[in-house]
Amino acid sequence: MNFDISEQPQIVQQAYDLLVQLWVLAEGWLLSPAAWSQFALLLVAWFAARFANKRLQPFLKKWLSPEASTGYLDKARLFLRQFLPLLLPLLAYVFTGIGESVVRSLFDSGAVIAFGKRLFLFIAVRAMVRDIIKDPLFGLLGRYVLLPIAALYALGLLDFATAWLDGAVVPLGNLSFSLLALLRFVIIGGIIFWLGRWSNDQSATLIHKQEAMRPATRQLAVKAAEIGIFGVAFLIFLNIMGIPLTSLAVLTGAIGVGLGFGLQKIASNFISGVILLLEGQATVGDYVELDGGEAGTIVKMTARAAILETYDGRWIVVPNEDFITTRVVNYSDQGSANRYEAPFSVSYDTDINKVPDIIEAAVAELDFVLDDPDGPDCELRGFGDSGVDFAVEFWVNGIDDGRNKYTPKVLFAVWNALKDAGIEIPYPHRVVEIKGGPLS
Repeated sequence: MNFDISEQPQIVQQAYDLLVQLWVLAEGWLLSPAAWSQFALLLVAWFAARFANKRLQPFLKKWLSPEASTGYLDKARLFLRQFLPLLLPLLAYVFTGIGESVVRSLFDSGAVIAFGKRLFLFIAVRAMVRDIIKDPLFGLLGRYVLLPIAALYALGLLDFATAWLDGAVVPLGNLSFSLLALLRFVIIGGIIFWLGRWSNDQSATLIHKQEAMRPATRQLAVKAAEIGIFGVAFLIFLNIMGIPLTSLAVLTGAIGVGLGFGLQKIASNFISGVILLLEGQATVGDYVELDGGEAGTIVKMTARAAILETYDGRWIVVPNEDFITTRVVNYSDQGSANRYEAPFSVSYDTDINKVPDIIEAAVAELDFVLDDPDGPDCELRGFGDSGVDFAVEFWVNGIDDGRNKYTPKVLFAVWNALKDAGIEIPYPHRVVEIKGGPLS
């Protein structure tokens, strides 16, 4: 059975022609003394790079590992340290480039040297993807986009692959685009929005360090910076991809229609979130309780909702609109003092005039009890069935729940103070009167 390449699809014919060219090239290299000398130079460059890398790595690691990373120079050194895995292939590339001029002057040929340089670049890209890139998105792009591109470049097939991708057109209704344009869209979009996210993280860290600003103002500044950064990133992306900005008018109209029909709640929650940040009625770190029974510490405020964390570890997502349209009790766990009370009773045999001084002195010794706005206050509350009822009021910073156990500690102090003073803590007594004489 004869195989006629002319009857095969065009892509098969192109691949066959390419394989023939590669075979002819490999055969020429195997039979050429100039090629063998270039292979020898590549081996010399690789082993020289290994030797230099072994000597330079300890010195560079020590110099790029400062004891403290407080200054910008120290941070720059730490940033450069992560690129040390690239040292070996880059040294091999440099040494190969030095020998390339010598080989070309002797043999007037450098195809093997050029292939070796591309191979060393592929090794550098592989080391970067494997050891340097930690971001999940960039790692994905590196494994499935950057590494294949580097491999094609090393084999000299990048132009062929680019031409094929550019010619492969994907129809989408009235529109059509090539696979090359789609690949460029993914790569450029990933890089731009990764840079946007990195810039947003840096700006948020810088804003949160401004302790002179109110927490609500800091949160609003973070959100404004996030919207601004990603807005600019989106416009830059459209400009690079050649998409006219006038096309945004259609998108804006679609968004307006969506807001009019199905996105009212989203818009309402977004505006409510801005109002909350501007007025500072509730911010991250506050302990709040809503009319619906939701209660917890605000751990995050997003454009749509606030996230409350309860003391049993659950997260409650509360729409921002609920903070505006319903009653909210804010216990202000951001340094604002709160008052609690601990009830107790003493026996009717006690001189109750001495009890307030004893209890107030004992509670005042607790390190978490505040003197401002008021110190401990022991008050007579009533005369119960079994004893005289008192309650001691005290002020603390924070909420008496979760990690804070203020009231139990106060009750322990009350118990010990009453015991030391010889004051009896009553328990229920019952007197049973039997009429009609003793039972027989």
